[in-house]
Amino acid sequence: MQKLGEFKLPNFFNYPPYFTLQPVRETRENQIQLWKELIIDFCRTQKIFVIALEVDFPLFSNAAIERSLSHEAREAFLSALVSDGRAEWMDKGHRKCLVLWHRIQDWADLIVNFVKENGLEDSVMTVEEIRSGVESRGTELHGIDRTVLMRALKLLEHKGKLAIFKGTSADDEGVKFSL
Repeated sequence: MQKLGEFKLPNFFNYPPYFTLQPVRETRENQIQLWKELIIDFCRTQKIFVIALEVDFPLFSNAAIERSLSHEAREAFLSALVSDGRAEWMDKGHRKCLVLWHRIQDWADLIVNFVKENGLEDSVMTVEEIRSGVESRGTELHGIDRTVLMRALKLLEHKGKLAIFKGTSADDEGVKFSL
């Protein structure tokens, strides 16, 4: 089995037709499903949140079989993730895509569990502490994209589980949990 770093690639990654959008609807649907799963799994294990279509992305080419996805195929696979609610285009031109390997609600649930597991129910933390602090090391929250984190925190704020307060800069935005 071929690997990309420590990531094990699926068998279809070595099958040249999967690097070309398939013309037959049923085959294309299968191809898109396989690519969606691969993109989500790879992004989760590598903690990748943003894919830029204009920039080389490791999954989109396979030197061993001398194949690369066309721009059209890249956009089709990412658009399928967007349709499933697993990604969002970050610009109107579809050049950058925010990959949500957890939906925002799932990230919010992870934050609630993190707070409870660490006894932080009535505590105050900075946004940066949640993203990169000692408490978050070894959790999925460590290294979370700031945009994704803020959206999950705002969802929890809307539900009355925390309050976000602004500091003098983005680095000292705070969160007061009230679970």
